[in-house]
Amino acid sequence: MKLYNVLIQSVLALTFSTYSLAVEQIVHVAVDHAPPYSRLSENNHSQGLILDILKYAQLTSDKKYKIKAVPCPFSRCVRLLSKGKVDVMGGLIRTPEREKIMSFVEPPYMVLSSSFVFYGQQNSDIEVERYEDLQGKRIAVMRGGAFFPRFDKDNSLNKIAVPSERVAVDLVLKGRVDLVIAVEDTADIAMDALDQPMHRLKKMQYRHTQAIYGYMAMSESFANSGLGDHISKQMHSMAKNKTLDQLVAPYHLPKIPSSLIEPAASFSPH
Repeated sequence: MKLYNVLIQSVLALTFSTYSLAVEQIVHVAVDHAPPYSRLSENNHSQGLILDILKYAQLTSDKKYKIKAVPCPFSRCVRLLSKGKVDVMGGLIRTPEREKIMSFVEPPYMVLSSSFVFYGQQNSDIEVERYEDLQGKRIAVMRGGAFFPRFDKDNSLNKIAVPSERVAVDLVLKGRVDLVIAVEDTADIAMDALDQPMHRLKKMQYRHTQAIYGYMAMSESFANSGLGDHISKQMHSMAKNKTLDQLVAPYHLPKIPSSLIEPAASFSPH
């Protein structure tokens, strides 16, 4: 009887091991609605640049895994990533606060030299000519979003967190907030994709100009896994051989500067 039990356990262990090898890993990718770089349709079908990149990496990988998009509002996407409920998210600005709860993959794949600008109602008498003019204004910001350091750290401003850019613009148009912050280079495209009346908005004179980098980020647990490390190294190789430049081109993004691509010898994905 003991021999029989040992035999059964051995067969079960072998069967489970074979099954485990046959099952592909799933990479859960958080995707928010942020046209033109990512879109969610009414049936929550996801598409966008981060999925394009990961699908290319999947097709050229010797590892077997599947990609599953997880549609979510931006703030929830960030929260899911920080808690390890999803594995990957794209288009994130790197900040010291975020580095404590997620792992950023080098190099960034979205590189913009643009300005953060503020929009108000076209018929509003509000003017913002310098940073100090933001005081006392109700400013819609996307919940969980990161902008520029001075603005992010300024607790004296009246920042009203909203779940999406569409909601932010709606609140401006309805007069419930005074301003919304946006990236100048992409605002016009985004407003058109969101079917928002750009002609009813007024761009303020004040702007903060800087290089804006959008990164792929991983949950800490996924970044430390074999597959996470593999995808991180793929990302670096794709940047080095200019594949990333081809993938971002349809989104009207510039090529990744060589200065941002670390030498392979010093590459560390985490």
